[in-house]
Amino acid sequence: MSLTISQKTNAAGFPKPSELIEITGAHQLEAADRAIQNMLFQHAHDSGRMTSPDAEWEITFAEIRRPLSKHESNDRVRASLDKLMSIQVVVHYLNGRGEPRTMKTHLLEFTDTDDRDGDNATVVFGIPKKLRTALARSNRWGRVRCEVTYAMTSKYAIALYELVCLRINLQTCIDRFPMERFRELMGVPPNAYADGQDFRRKVIEPAVLEVNKLSDLHVDIELKRKHARAPVHEVVVVWRKQEGEEFRASMQERDRSKVGRKARLRGKVEAISIS
Repeated sequence: MSLTISQKTNAAGFPKPSELIEITGAHQLEAADRAIQNMLFQHAHDSGRMTSPDAEWEITFAEIRRPLSKHESNDRVRASLDKLMSIQVVVHYLNGRGEPRTMKTHLLEFTDTDDRDGDNATVVFGIPKKLRTALARSNRWGRVRCEVTYAMTSKYAIALYELVCLRINLQTCIDRFPMERFRELMGVPPNAYADGQDFRRKVIEPAVLEVNKLSDLHVDIELKRKHARAPVHEVVVVWRKQEGEEFRASMQERDRSKVGRKARLRGKVEAISIS
């Protein structure tokens, strides 16, 4: 049985354990927080020291910040680190006997940072030992590309992208989720967007737009009702890998400035030629 921890990062991304992709209770984490979490966990994974008893890791603020913003201030990164250390999430995993368990934990155990900003300023961080132990047993993963999650501004897009990354190599290209389960996996706050139309407009449409325009995947989502006036009871997700011009367009958009991106993705901006 192949373990996630034994996989190497490659051009398709770093192997993010299913236990982290399918966490619940993470609705307070915004897009930037999730992107930074991926950067930190890839850094830890690539070190090969995830199972070392006293493992801790060091990374520069610049490495974390530059894909996120051109600003030199580290305030946004510091705020995300505080969230990752303080917000409690729920991780479902299998123990050493293969029995299902539920862990409530923070994503970071501690951070130790330089007080002054600058390109050489660093963050030393730790991941909770119990969480690392659970992740060391993981045998399901999705290859997540940090540059894709950094490009996204919707936390729901990141969650959807990772859910599909986890399933992209299955023999099937469709999955069905009970509505409440899908809300949890997407990180939708409890009681938010209870109306189906609000859910579609605020969660589904932004997520599908960014996944289809910024990643190497194409996703379609259908909300199922038992009858026209019934609430949504099931979410059907269908996916495929992008090819050709669609793939090239997504790659080119990731390389462009974030300024004006939302309008470009919606097709509301036309190129202006200057003669």
